[in-house]
Amino acid sequence: MMRYDRDGFPIPPDFDAGLEAFSADPPPLRQPPTGEPTRRQAGTRKRWILFGLIAALLLPSIVIPEMMPAIRQMVVEWSLEQALAREAQDDIGGAIGAVGRAIRWHGDDVELLCMRSMLRLEHRDAAGALEDANRAASFAPTSPQPLRARSLAHVVLGDAEAALEDAQTVVEMSAAGDPEALNHRAYVRALVGRDLPAALEDIDAAIGGHTDATPELLDTRGFILHLLGRTEEAIDQLNQAIDGMQQNRRQLGLLAGRVDRTELARRLRVLDHGLAVMLHHRGLACAEAGLEEQANQDFEIARKKGFDPSRGIF
Repeated sequence: MMRYDRDGFPIPPDFDAGLEAFSADPPPLRQPPTGEPTRRQAGTRKRWILFGLIAALLLPSIVIPEMMPAIRQMVVEWSLEQALAREAQDDIGGAIGAVGRAIRWHGDDVELLCMRSMLRLEHRDAAGALEDANRAASFAPTSPQPLRARSLAHVVLGDAEAALEDAQTVVEMSAAGDPEALNHRAYVRALVGRDLPAALEDIDAAIGGHTDATPELLDTRGFILHLLGRTEEAIDQLNQAIDGMQQNRRQLGLLAGRVDRTELARRLRVLDHGLAVMLHHRGLACAEAGLEEQANQDFEIARKKGFDPSRGIF
């Protein structure tokens, strides 16, 4: 019996064996297992990986140099904020570390080095304070700021001659009659017990005829008067200094809630240290005058507020 294919043509008997192969549906193309990428997909993925590697290598060299100044400034500012916060919390070691990070990112800077110098002095690291002050002075030879810090480090280290020499240079570098420079030299002279009549001349010139002299200037004068044996005058002058400092503290306390809490705490801490020094000076003068009870009271409050010559709080 003649058979016909799907198009109506007769099928020869010999083609019977191959008919099924031609008439059957072609086998499906092999599909990759689930999750296995096709060759095209794999090629696309490799190109993206290659592009990513190139970007990772090239972008830092292109973008980071452009961004580094901004990044550096951000790190320095954040480090200084941390330093002030740590100082306000009496964490002087942490403050020193934060300033050190600022110096590493910023580079040598007079203010930063002097700031760390004074913190190191307070941390009982007078040698480190001297190192920072020397470093600042080496690249800012016309600035009196490093010499102020260095002279105090010399006082703590017991080198009176070096302290006096730096104090003298501070006056020479400053404007004629500069009250801060004269006060600094007068106070260093008082601390090392040298040239006391000249120290009194310095502080008298710094105060001048002003009736609104700062508590710091009045304290220096009172301390020198005490060392010169003019006890009653010393107590009177130190009373004025302490009253002025306490008034400043009260005024600063009124800013609570209106200024940054950390900055307020730091400034109050500085005032308390200044007040501690003044109370100690008055205690010395009162003891000399035989006012033992008042002297002991002043010494105790001064100690609680931080008076400590080994930390440069003197």
